[in-house]
Amino acid sequence: MSKYQALYRAWRPEKFADVYGQEMITRTLRNQVMSGRIPHAYLFCGSRGTGKTSTAKILARALNCRNPLDGEPCGECEVCAALKEESSLDVLEIDAASNNGVDEVRALRDRIAYPPTLGRFKVYIIDEVHMLSTGAFNALLKTLEEPPEHAVFILATTEPQKLPATVLSRCQRYDFKRLSVKDISARLRVVLSGIGRECTDGAIEEIAVAAEGGMRDALSLMDMCLGYTDGTVDAELVREVLGSNGREFMFGFVDALEKGDSARALTMIDEASRGGRDMRTFAAETAAHMRTLLIGQMTGDKLAELADISSDDAARFLEQGKRFENRRLMRAMDMFIKLDGDLKYASSQRALIEMCAVRAARVSREESVDALTERVEALEKQLREGTITVKPDETQVNPSPQQTADVPKPEAPAPAQTVHSANKDADVDENKRLFDAAIAKYAQNNAPVRGYAGKMRYIRTEENTVFAGIDSLFMKQMLERKQADIEQALSAEFGRAMKLNLSAGSAEAKNPAAGTGAKLTRAFDVFGRENVEVTD
Repeated sequence: MSKYQALYRAWRPEKFADVYGQEMITRTLRNQVMSGRIPHAYLFCGSRGTGKTSTAKILARALNCRNPLDGEPCGECEVCAALKEESSLDVLEIDAASNNGVDEVRALRDRIAYPPTLGRFKVYIIDEVHMLSTGAFNALLKTLEEPPEHAVFILATTEPQKLPATVLSRCQRYDFKRLSVKDISARLRVVLSGIGRECTDGAIEEIAVAAEGGMRDALSLMDMCLGYTDGTVDAELVREVLGSNGREFMFGFVDALEKGDSARALTMIDEASRGGRDMRTFAAETAAHMRTLLIGQMTGDKLAELADISSDDAARFLEQGKRFENRRLMRAMDMFIKLDGDLKYASSQRALIEMCAVRAARVSREESVDALTERVEALEKQLREGTITVKPDETQVNPSPQQTADVPKPEAPAPAQTVHSANKDADVDENKRLFDAAIAKYAQNNAPVRGYAGKMRYIRTEENTVFAGIDSLFMKQMLERKQADIEQALSAEFGRAMKLNLSAGSAEAKNPAAGTGAKLTRAFDVFGRENVEVTD
């Protein structure tokens, strides 16, 4: 029985036309082969499985082929046959991850002077070139800059930022992009047709999405799925093999989070866990789903192109995104992104993801500045739209004489120093009356902050500034947003331009009587110490 060869090896592209998703690069290389304008050093950059090494091997064949057709290797000549069997001495493939020292590069430099045996060029393919040591790069520089006419270097790397600038400047650089779901699906159908197997369209799409832009990953995943059954591979089987939940499941799960239905979210997590789904994959899929919703909220009709999904799926994402408040969506997405790192070391992954789901479902109740702001904004929106109404608090805004009589009077404060000045007391009473009247009128016409404004307490008036206090720092912050409007109301009542100085949390803010010492000092300044009589 012959040894089985993995699909990504058996179906490695043999011509530029077989390389999917990199048309700009393959067209340029074909034109160079046809014109004979061959640079001495190439740099192929890109993420895994995008065709860097395959393209390098095709280019090596095309450069040495005796009968190239439109820049493509013929595949029939002696040189092509030797290169296909990987028995040619004219193409040397070096793994820089395991041959990264100075000695290996020096040996390469010594051999480079020997001419090719069958073809026109001696091609050196150095894979993962970023793994070379600093000394190895230095040993390679001169040879890379001025190699013999028969030598061509093709460097491949997933991390070009790690290469020295001196190397980058000596190479012709090509960046391989991640493949789209459409390109991967098309290639998978070609492979399935070639091996006589069948997959449903849903299964092919599931594999293409899971590959995350890498053709090698897609072929490996399909290999696993084909090994699971002798019949047709469907989407459910693919999800079983991958440990994923599927798009329909994710729409339902995120709907539960949006509606705040923690019970439904926990039930779905239990369903996924019993089905053998991987919790890290679950968290990653949820974050990816929310990312697509966020992109849909920001870009609208461009979602299908940017998220690389079908127009039908894009319509579903856009419809669900309209129901998700933007700030809340971003906070929930942030939770699931951070969850992926936490799950690595968690002793109970399920408990961790359940806690995250409950928090995401109740995200508007989280006690944070963002959450409080969100809740206030939601309340203000409901008030503007007339969804809810707030009845005036007559006991605080404009109390009737009967209500005033029914309210028990507070106990008299502890004896303190008293300032005897009839004129001053009259001024204080008048200023307090004007302050109360101004706030009452303002609160009646401003429902969103009516409750907060009614809790302000008059402290004192100094020239054109009214000092008032309030217990809560949060209420103070809310009123400061409307400070200009409140000052306008005060100015209208006092008959002159007035400023508001609002404090929160201090003893004087909570109890105006606590400011007696400060009042005594001001009385001395205003009336003169000799004109003020102080008694205990």
